[in-house]
Amino acid sequence: MLAVDTGVVEEWLSEFKTLPEASISSYATSLKDKTALISSLYKVIQEPQSELLEPVCHQLFEFYRSGEEHLLRFTLQFLPELMWCYLAVSASRDLQSSGCIEALLLGVYNLEIVDKEGHNKVLSFTIPSLSKPSVYHEPSSIGSMALTEGALSQHGLSRVVYSGPHPQREMLTAQNRFEVLTFLLLCYNAALSYMPAMSLQSLCQISSRICVCGYPRQQVRKYKGVNSRIPVSSEFMVQMLTGIYYAFYNGEWDLARKAMDDVLYRAQLELYPEPLLVANAIKASLPQGAMKSSKEGTRCIQVEITPTSSRISRNAVTSMSIRGHRWKRREQPENGSDATELGNFIIPEISVTSVAGERTGNGEKSRALAENDVQHLQGVQETATEPKTDSKGLPEIRRQKSIILT
Repeated sequence: MLAVDTGVVEEWLSEFKTLPEASISSYATSLKDKTALISSLYKVIQEPQSELLEPVCHQLFEFYRSGEEHLLRFTLQFLPELMWCYLAVSASRDLQSSGCIEALLLGVYNLEIVDKEGHNKVLSFTIPSLSKPSVYHEPSSIGSMALTEGALSQHGLSRVVYSGPHPQREMLTAQNRFEVLTFLLLCYNAALSYMPAMSLQSLCQISSRICVCGYPRQQVRKYKGVNSRIPVSSEFMVQMLTGIYYAFYNGEWDLARKAMDDVLYRAQLELYPEPLLVANAIKASLPQGAMKSSKEGTRCIQVEITPTSSRISRNAVTSMSIRGHRWKRREQPENGSDATELGNFIIPEISVTSVAGERTGNGEKSRALAENDVQHLQGVQETATEPKTDSKGLPEIRRQKSIILT
């Protein structure tokens, strides 16, 4: 570590102690622009034997419990690097040099599992329904969804997944290590949109290192320092993939691609179904053309947006169309023309039975139809030639129509 970096860190440590209460908000806002300080802090964390590591961890914890949102995010950006340093030291069985890092991780964990009143938090997440459209999918593109009784009973119901309450931890052990680290990575992913590029790079790099250390791929990646395998849990790998997926479309395509391949490699070796499912889903959703490109800043995810125009067909049967149809039927006897009324009384070619119930023969059927047609047309013409018919004429036409159809 250079003397310049040491001086920058020492100045930062002393600056916050002498800061007045009224200036904390403006000071917290300006921290994200101090790239030289952030780079120096990464170098301190990466050296477990550094004398500045303990005061730096203490300062970061003070930032986190201050309640200031910008100070909290400033500490969160170093979380991936702190996790890697702790796991690397734990793999080398040198736990004494990671005491301050372990205390910082435990402190952040114990603060996050409780609310402001000190009660245990229960986090909830609502799983979206595929039957309803979103910015990511259209139900019509999935395929035909049969409206069975079971599907209708589940329509509109939402499934909620709960996490917690989590117990307080006084120390990290082999049994609870990844339970704590998974929850911390969940808190980090909740603030991914506020993380700078350096933090996303750190997340991709430590994900790759954790998954390949002690395996043959470590020689391919040329990672040095830790040669023993680091055990990981399935839930921890899923949280790593969540951050990696965000890094794909926010300026770190190459690092994210490498990290995802290494996580998938480790998931195949461990036969973990959850990270295998998530990693393959991410891999299948990546655009093929962007894999060969280098860093080009923030990318976007192409999705199909539901059109704003109405999808109801103009020929759909609605209550308004039924009402309009009824009105047209009532207005036709009054406003209809000769051609219209003639078209309304077309008789289909069917077998005709007389009023008395006697069925006519084949030879007599055409003759009966011709006589009835002549009588019917004469009644229609007499009605049409009158300038205005009263209500007494309508039953006569309907009576003639009923005689023909019986």
